[in-house]
Amino acid sequence: MVNPKVHALLNQQINKEFYSAYLYLDFSNYFKAKSLDGFANWYMVQAQEERDHAMLFYTYLQNENMTVTLEAIDKPDKTFECDMDVLKAGLEHEIYVTSLINDIYAAAYEGRDFRTMQFLDWFVKEQGEEETNANDLISKMELFGSDPRSLYLLNQELAARVYTAPSLVL
Repeated sequence: MVNPKVHALLNQQINKEFYSAYLYLDFSNYFKAKSLDGFANWYMVQAQEERDHAMLFYTYLQNENMTVTLEAIDKPDKTFECDMDVLKAGLEHEIYVTSLINDIYAAAYEGRDFRTMQFLDWFVKEQGEEETNANDLISKMELFGSDPRSLYLLNQELAARVYTAPSLVL
């Protein structure tokens, strides 16, 4: 049985993951409006990943015979002055999501909820990858973003990203 505190945090995480998808759709819109279709694609794939993360939490709760409570999803409210602002907001958001996953893990540990801890192991690893990807994108933009030809090549690289559904078995 899932600890009540952990249950509440898992329900909240569903909402946070759907918000992440909204946020990344907003980022995708930003880049699409600037005709940076590769960047738009990169964030569209991010949005798909976040939506699937929400569904993994949703399915986990259902599989554990726990109630799923869906809440309203906040509208993204960030405004950006430049492309780098978007990338930095993405990294900041991933660091925030990592803290949320860590909080759930800590609550599961405290409540001796080993099944949830095992479930969260995948997310702990995933968040490390998400932060690395966001950092790498910032580094590439710092190196190449001011040169139009290099920005074009980076945009082409990001356009090649395809969505791969998570392989976590529940």
